Formats: sequence, C-alpha cells, structure tokens
Amino acid sequence: MRDRLDRGICRIPDRNVIVENDLMESVAKSMKKNLTLKETIFVASMLFGMFFGAGNLIFPASMGQLAGERMWLAAVGFLITGVGLPLLGVAALGISRKDGLLEVSSQVGKRYGICFTSVLYLTIGPFFAIPRCATVAFSIGVEQMFPENDHTMALAVFSVLFFAVVLFFSLRPGKILVWIGKILNPLFLCFLAILIVRALLSPMGVIGELEPTGAYETQAFFTGVLEGYNTMDALAGLAFGIIVVQVVRGLGVEESGDVAKNTVKAGVFSSILMAVIYLLVTVVGAQSRAVIGISENGGIALAQIAEHYFGKAGALILAVTVTLACLKTAVGLITSCGETFEKIFPKAFSYRVWAIGFTAVSLLIANLGLNVIIAYSLPVLMFLYPLAITLILLTLFGVCFQNDPIVYRCVTGFTAIAAVADFIRALPDAAKAFLHAGWIVEAADRILPFSKIGFGWIAPAAIGLVVGLILWKIREEKLEQV
Repeated sequence: MRDRLDRGICRIPDRNVIVENDLMESVAKSMKKNLTLKETIFVASMLFGMFFGAGNLIFPASMGQLAGERMWLAAVGFLITGVGLPLLGVAALGISRKDGLLEVSSQVGKRYGICFTSVLYLTIGPFFAIPRCATVAFSIGVEQMFPENDHTMALAVFSVLFFAVVLFFSLRPGKILVWIGKILNPLFLCFLAILIVRALLSPMGVIGELEPTGAYETQAFFTGVLEGYNTMDALAGLAFGIIVVQVVRGLGVEESGDVAKNTVKAGVFSSILMAVIYLLVTVVGAQSRAVIGISENGGIALAQIAEHYFGKAGALILAVTVTLACLKTAVGLITSCGETFEKIFPKAFSYRVWAIGFTAVSLLIANLGLNVIIAYSLPVLMFLYPLAITLILLTLFGVCFQNDPIVYRCVTGFTAIAAVADFIRALPDAAKAFLHAGWIVEAADRILPFSKIGFGWIAPAAIGLVVGLILWKIREEKLEQV
C-alpha cells in the first residue's frame, strides 16, 4: 500500500513546475523568429539609407572610365568590398550581441578597442568622409560655374557656407533632418534613375572599344576591390550596424541567430539595390569616356554626364540634389561622431564641443580639395580595412574558438604589421619620399604573397589565426587537466 502511495505521489507533478513549463511554452510561442515582409522592407530601406550616399557614386563612375572594357571584372571586385563587407559587418554585430563597435573591438583589448573605434570614427567623420561630403557637392554643383583659377576661393566660400548649415543642424537635431531624408533621397534616386535610363538608351560610346588604363590593365578585379575601400561602407557597417540590430530586436526578434538571419535577409534586399545602382553608374561612367574622356574625379564626371544629356538645367538639378544629400550625410556623421566621442571620453568634452570641433576640422580639410582627400584617405583605408575585415570574420566565427581574446590578438597583431606596408605603398609619392620608408614596401614585396597588389596582409592574418588557435587549444588543454 505504501509502495503504491509512494508511486502515486511520484506521478503527481509539482504545481510550480506545471506553471513554469506553461510560462516557458507561452514565451517560446510568443518569441518572434522572423520579421514580416513589411518589417523586412523597413529594415532594408534603413540599411540602404545608412550605406548609400551621394558621395559613393563618384567612385563607380570614375572606375568605369578607367577600367573601360574590363569594367565588369572591376565591378565584381568593387561590389565585394562596397556591398558585401558592409552586410557582413552588420551581421557580425547581430551575432555578437555586443553593444556597438567599442565592445566588439575590445575583444582584442580595452585599449585597442578605444583606439580602433576612435580612429574609425575619425576616418568616417572629420578626417575624410565629412570633408568629402562638402568637396563632392562642390565638384558636382559649383566647380563648373567658375574658372579654374577661382576654384580655390570658390571652394573656401562654399565650404564655409556648407559647414555653417551642418553645424546649425548638428547642434539642433530635429524632425527637419528626417523630413529632408524622406523627401530628398527619393528625389535624388528618381533623378539618378532618369539620368541612367537616358544614358543607357543613348550611350556616348561602346564599352568594348575602350582600353583599360593604369592598374585596370592587368589587375582589374583586385583594383576594383581596393576601389571599394573608398566607399568606407564596411567601416560604416561596423560603426552604425548596431542601430540596425537594435531595430530588428525592437521589432521582437531577440535570439542572436534570428537577429543575424533577419538582418542578413533585410541586407540582401538593400544590397541588391545598391549593387544594381553601382553597376549602372559604372556602365554610364565607362560609356562617357568616349565623349568626355577621363575626368579628374568621379564628381566632375557625373556633372559632365548630366550636362551632356540634360544641359545646364540637368546639371543644376543634379547639383542641388547632391548638395542637399551630402549636407544631410554630413549632419548625420557629425552627430554620430559627437555622440560616440562623448560616450568614449565622458569626462573630456560635451557633445556641443565635440560637434563644433569636428565641424571646424572638417572645414579645414575640405579646403584641400576632393583629389587630395581621396589621395590621403586611401592609405588610411588600406590600413584600417584589413583590421576591419579580420574583426568581422573573427566575430562571425568566434563561436568556433569561444571568442577567446588570444585568437583576436594574434590575428589583429599579425594583420596590423603587414597592413603598415600597404599603408606606406598607398601614400602619395611626396609623402613616401618624406618618410624614407620605401624599404618597408620592398621587404613586404619580397616576403609577403599578394603584397604588390595591396593584399599583403592576407598571409600574416592566416598565420596569426593558426598561432592564436594553437595557443587557445594549449590553454584549454591545461585547464582541462586542472
């Protein structure tokens, strides 16, 4: 009897257990796995707006002119770094469940995280990207109106006015920026679509008859990959991707795997649109060479193309829309950089001081001109991009080595050493002569595979990965023995 009673009692489940199980089942059922189609489109449009800027168009246009008949091969390389890497960067942030770039990069080390985050934001901020906004707007919209001798003074006046407006809105963020973004971007894309369609229906020349120039003659693909660095979108993906991830989570998707999956899904939509635009602009740029030749930069090329098809009125419309788009982008970058540095260095300056300082620096650098900014930004990007690429890949596959810092440090250390050679190689000739560091490039070319084409960091990164994994495995075995 007692045995039966005991068995009966054992068969009666605890009421608290029943309640707990019911709650867990309810939470599991309510937990969202996927975004709706409408939500996916919303996130996709947000990603597109974050990555795509008017300034990005100058690089595929210029690449098309230089690559000629090898344009398609160059375009494939461009899309890898201009579209693919930014998408992977956002996905990496989604998988990591970290609160932004500072936390992700701090897996290498706290000091490294602060340095890397600061340098990255300065690169996509006051040192290069923000000044580029002003110079792109000037090149497309204003430069053609003045004689060449007056360009320096015209740029000075234009940049002062441009950054005065930028600072005004940066210190007073409000709905007007949202309104400008919602209205302006569609208008810009509509005008761009009209320009592209007109150019495709009435091409200036046949691409197959245009010989490639410079590095595109022998290394079209890899030159296209490096050209994609200029978009800075992979860096922007690391910097601003957390915003997209937070939006996905805010829409009810919580699990890291689901967040990453839905982020990638939305990213595919935006990436396809970006890729199509980049390809079409590259085609238009290549065709234009038959009539206007090779322009000084992509901004001038777009202005000349617009004037060719639509006259002065078309060029003016393009100028206004590009200027406003660049203005909006500059305000967004000043705001992001100011907020980030206030967070990283809370005891240093207020947001207002950071915003004023970044605006002043951007104004000074903008007056160097678009060509100079592009020339000096490339070496920095040649150094930063390998570090960004390895950080993205390590974050994506970090679960394989439990995100152990020793792996991050080994890969990053080896990559950084090799990237110095790529940095020096990309410097303008005057800067290389001043530094007397040509021997570093020569040594890298002798030792490192792919160094001559700008990818000398790949082999050291792989070696760093092997060393890091070995050290991690040894430490794991020691811990198991203890």
